[in-house]
Amino acid sequence: MSLPDDYLRYPMRRRGMDHDRYAYSSLFARKPVLWPGSARVALWIVPTLELFPLDMPIGNVKPAGALDRPYPDLWNYTLRDYGNRVGAARIFRALERRGLKASVAMSAGLVGCYPHLARECVRLGHEIVAHGLDMGHVHAGDLAENVEREWVMQALAKLRAASGQAVTGWYSPAHAETWATLDLVAEAGCAYVCDWANDDMPYRLNTASGKLHAMPHGFEVSDLQLFHVYRKTAGSYVRQVTDQFDQLYREAADHGGRIVTLSLRPWVSGVPHRIAAVEAVLDHILSRAGVWNATGVEILENWTAQQV
Repeated sequence: MSLPDDYLRYPMRRRGMDHDRYAYSSLFARKPVLWPGSARVALWIVPTLELFPLDMPIGNVKPAGALDRPYPDLWNYTLRDYGNRVGAARIFRALERRGLKASVAMSAGLVGCYPHLARECVRLGHEIVAHGLDMGHVHAGDLAENVEREWVMQALAKLRAASGQAVTGWYSPAHAETWATLDLVAEAGCAYVCDWANDDMPYRLNTASGKLHAMPHGFEVSDLQLFHVYRKTAGSYVRQVTDQFDQLYREAADHGGRIVTLSLRPWVSGVPHRIAAVEAVLDHILSRAGVWNATGVEILENWTAQQV
């Protein structure tokens, strides 16, 4: 039996992802970017401080690390809470010893639970990025737009008040979005999001509310993905992240500046047996000439200025 003539016809097939949020663009055909000081690589460090509520609901989208045992799931809760109580301090110390700044993605609920975390970020000169209300408020599925708008506004308001910063970066819990998320965060004054994993450089997103950009969050080489999901050893983590850096560093010599993102979760990599791996990665990167350490907003502003 033969297939009908129209079996493989699909009118929406085109370059892109079957939507109109961005235009197709080949990385190697773009205008080269020049970072400050003629640096080859912009080092973007993104520690993520997450609040997993003890009573978090079980929805269609379950964040990595979510509480999934019968209530009260104190085992998982305390494993995640370790990052905010202990692990974050180790990561902040590792950065401070090397004079590095970061963009710290933070659940807004931590402002009430651990107010010192936002104060410490400000003291160290880190940028605050909004990571939703908490890991129990996932932006996904049939979430009503008016409810999602309220979640976005509440999260940004809490973090802006606690930090005194504009807070223009957004990172959705679990990398999840509804069809309205981009419009809502742009409407609320955000300049970039960290949810899209399909590029090594920033790119423009189309929204109903103005300019917004996707920033490359380094999903595949995040500590969450390598340690928690792929179950890699500390040595394997170091090898894979430094391989990522080395490849982009080489590319930058011929194709313009690149971005290397270190996505760190204190409950994953802030533990005693893994922090040395993070420090080994940092030292490898910093041993190379031409590395510019910057926050997300600094990288985006520099990149945007060169897109005219």
